[in-house]
Amino acid sequence: MADTRFKLNTGAEIPALGLGTWQSEAGLVKKAVSYALSIGYRHIDAAYCYGNEDEVGEGLKEAFASGIKREDVFVTTKLWCTYHSRVEQNLDMSLKSLGLDYVDLYLMHWPVAMNPNGNHEKFPKHPDGSRDLVPEWKHTETWKLMEKLLATGKVKAIGVANYSVRYLEQLLPTATIIPAVNQIENHPSLPQQEIVDYCKAKGIHITAYSPLGSTGSPMFKEKAIVEVAEKRGITPASVLLSYHLARGSSVLAKSTNPERIKANMDLVKLDTSDMKILDDYAEGLTKSGKVVRYVYPAFGVDFGFPDKS
Repeated sequence: MADTRFKLNTGAEIPALGLGTWQSEAGLVKKAVSYALSIGYRHIDAAYCYGNEDEVGEGLKEAFASGIKREDVFVTTKLWCTYHSRVEQNLDMSLKSLGLDYVDLYLMHWPVAMNPNGNHEKFPKHPDGSRDLVPEWKHTETWKLMEKLLATGKVKAIGVANYSVRYLEQLLPTATIIPAVNQIENHPSLPQQEIVDYCKAKGIHITAYSPLGSTGSPMFKEKAIVEVAEKRGITPASVLLSYHLARGSSVLAKSTNPERIKANMDLVKLDTSDMKILDDYAEGLTKSGKVVRYVYPAFGVDFGFPDKS
């Protein structure tokens, strides 16, 4: 199951399981990327904002030196909010750090522009501590600049991240190119079914991040997850990762621990009875207003998500 691939609206294929690098410990990222690729991972997710693309690049370089072909590895990175008016510049910065001529997928990290001339390169703030945003700059303008990247050969596909239905409804009527991917926080405690269904209808692939929830993986103890794990003789982590494959989504598993990186490849094909248990749990949380969103940055912006804790 770990070698499952999904077809994007570009015709390219995205590996179902990817190695996430957000909040990965400095000094361990190179080894994690190199090791993951050595044992069969073929999807690496990065972002300028994570501040570790140099290490990701070192891991990629080591893997390519071992004989793994560049064209066999799907690399994603993301445009940061302070570069919404300087899209190609930010891409070039990422490519340099990654040591690549192109990325397979380039995402708009958030549909919000922050002041490019503020008091911090990544996280500019006002004196009161609030984020220094540029509300007059629309994400639809950023997308037009994203679309131009395809002609450069520096990206194979473009997409978005953290988009709700509201933002997609603003974007799609103005778009010449439909996003290939919408990368969102997604797990049984935050099913985001409205967004998932909307993207499916529009031919936009979903990639799930934070599939285990937050630090400490609180979902490991949830009754529904434990029930499926015991029924199938697998770990709760395997249930939570396999859940996305059953939904037709790719999933990012973040770890720098070799044992966990390898264990995260132990995916299974969940059947309809397994998914009913998980879907009933997710639906119950949604109806009761008890869904849990672990990633909700303090932009001071209503992103239009229908469900947030």
